[in-house]
Amino acid sequence: MERLIWVCLGSAVGGGLRYLLTAWTLRLFGGGFPYGTLAVNLVGSLLIGLILALGDLSATVRVGLTVGLLGGFTTFSAFSFEALRLLQDGAWSAAALYVGTSVLGGIGACFLGWTLARMWAGG
Repeated sequence: MERLIWVCLGSAVGGGLRYLLTAWTLRLFGGGFPYGTLAVNLVGSLLIGLILALGDLSATVRVGLTVGLLGGFTTFSAFSFEALRLLQDGAWSAAALYVGTSVLGGIGACFLGWTLARMWAGG
């Protein structure tokens, strides 16, 4: 139960930080390109690499920071770490399948959701 509380608290903070970083990049660069999402994904990936490389963190702290804070900030960080682990393990085919399916499948699922919503809304 303690880990769940830390995950929930971390998620709230991570979501707030995502909002702030995205708003800052929008003011800085404008809205012609998704700089905010790109910044969030890159910062999150950097942070999960740092956090998970630190072996002396307790399981509760590690879960609170990765699943909670970074999960609220961006799930792309988890995707990046999982792909990296597959590559480090020499599972090149599995990594390619994971990355390709995640990216193309995610875009396809988003398109399907968009299409279904438009159909249901009558437009």
